[in-house]
Formats: sequence, C-alpha cells, structure tokens
Amino acid sequence: MNLSEKTKDILEWIYCIIIALVLAMLFRYFIGTPTIVKQVSMYPTLVQDERLWLNRWGRTVKALPKRGEIITFEEPSKITYAETELDQNNPVATYDKKTAFKWFVNNFLEIGKRSYIKRVIAVPGEHVEIKEGKVFINGEVLDEPYLQEGIVTDVPLRRRVS
Repeated sequence: MNLSEKTKDILEWIYCIIIALVLAMLFRYFIGTPTIVKQVSMYPTLVQDERLWLNRWGRTVKALPKRGEIITFEEPSKITYAETELDQNNPVATYDKKTAFKWFVNNFLEIGKRSYIKRVIAVPGEHVEIKEGKVFINGEVLDEPYLQEGIVTDVPLRRRVS
C-alpha cells in the first residue's frame, strides 16, 4: 500500500465519521433523543433518574400537544419575576434570542441546556385557574388521577415585606 492509498483510506474514514455524526445529530434533533429524569415533580408517573426516549417528531412537524400528554421544554431565560414584572392576566415565559452558534450548542450538543418535563393540562384558548387546591379548566375541575394521594395544586402568594 503506497502513500496515496493510505491517504485515500484515511480520508474515506474521516468522511464516514463526519457523515455518521451529522446523521446522529439530525436524528437527535428531529426524531428522538435519550434523556434522564432529573427532578421528582412528575412522580409517580416518572421517577428521578429514570431513562426516557424523547419523541421529537411532534416538534419537527409543529404539532400542538394534547391535554394529558407529557412534554419537555427548555427552561426559560428568566424563571423568577417580581410582582411588577409579570402580567397576572397573561403570564408568558421569556426566552433570550440565541446566536446561531449558541443555538447549535444548545439544541444539537445540548451543552448547558436545562429542560423541564411536565404534563399538558390545558391547550390554547382554555382558561386555567388554580384555587382551593384544585385546577379548573374553563370553570370545571380538572380530573388528575396521576397525582399521588394527598397532593394538591396551589399557587403560593408572594407577599411584600415592608
């Protein structure tokens, strides 16, 4: 085997490795990706340190999730707000715009990315209200058979300290 054949073989391997990496990243972003549950908030449905396969196809085709489905989403840029910063009638999460490089690192390599895994309790156009330890959707109590016995949903009131 002469030098040009060795170079050709090395280049072929490099091309194969690059193609495999690109295909793996595209699969992870558009089709599915493995993950590990890191919090206890979905117990008993999901257990901390449980391994899951996330279906990314819904995001790829821009399908809205249905009530009751479990979804993942990226942590907002800001997770705590002062009372004056938040519109109580229309609370909306804030996400900073990312440069193309940060978007690639965050979405394909998932370096520094924090995600939440939660259950959808309402869909666009529905009115959600939490009172008396229960969730109401359009004025009707939401049946939550997935909650552990004794768990109630509540929103802690923030009080100003004078």
